Amino acid sequence: MNIYTYIFRRLLYMIPVLLGVCLIIFVLFNLVAPDPALLKLGKHGTVEQIAQINHELGLDRPLWVQYLDTVKSAFTLDFGRSWATQQDILEMIKLGALPSLSITGPLFLISTILSIALALLVAFYRGKLIDRFVLLLSIAGMSIPSLAVVLFGQWFFGYYLSWFEISGYESGFPEFIPYVILPVFLYVFVNFGADTRFYRTVILDEVYQDYVRTARSKGLSETVIMFKHVLKNSMIPILTQIIIQIPFLILGLLFAETFFSIPGLGAMIVNAVNNSDFPVIKAMAILSSIFFMLFGILTDVAYTLVDPRMRLK
Repeated sequence: MNIYTYIFRRLLYMIPVLLGVCLIIFVLFNLVAPDPALLKLGKHGTVEQIAQINHELGLDRPLWVQYLDTVKSAFTLDFGRSWATQQDILEMIKLGALPSLSITGPLFLISTILSIALALLVAFYRGKLIDRFVLLLSIAGMSIPSLAVVLFGQWFFGYYLSWFEISGYESGFPEFIPYVILPVFLYVFVNFGADTRFYRTVILDEVYQDYVRTARSKGLSETVIMFKHVLKNSMIPILTQIIIQIPFLILGLLFAETFFSIPGLGAMIVNAVNNSDFPVIKAMAILSSIFFMLFGILTDVAYTLVDPRMRLK
């Protein structure tokens, strides 16, 4: 099947899925969640005050009309205004995207390159001292809670040594760099263990395949085998792991942005939850679903690029 035909068909398949996602989000926020008027007024709100707020928020309209508004927002990306700040939600997302990407972009690149490079190294020296050391370091990194890493890193590197900024953010390049070095460094350490172990396992699965023994019997060097054959044949699970992380990069890191006072999408979600700002939460939930579906398509297309034997159907 032609790749453009496949992408077009998958985009069409997204429509009923997105309608279902909108229905679930609508039920959760409009029927299951507490009444926003009661949350805003408290237990002392009168019936007239509750009715007035529901009218202002459009919650007194028929349910099917409110559901159609949710569907419309998913297809037009017009999410209305925040209940808490009265700002346009799409503009809030645009403003929060750059601070989030200034952290998650470098974090993603450094963590991915470092993890794959170390996985190749320890697979090359499998069973030797460096393999055991990296494996021990990976397990240690996975065992330490990320919250403990962040708090210790802020205290030791930011407060005690005064090497980095502990919190805050300045827009523009290169003004933002001093504020993102510490969170990027800490979260590379947090992600390092799990990613390295995963890539190491994937690569070692290929190392013990018959074609590797055949390549060795033909006199190919270990370097050629590892980079030309093993890494290439390991790309399917590696690509899956890499691409599935990208939506999280776009949506930001909740803990990092909260603890380092960075005004990104993660901090925006936390503030929306604390303020019961349902339109913002619904907007981020819808965007999350759209991103996961789009990058699912990208994953399938990428498979065919790294493995010509795979066909799109």
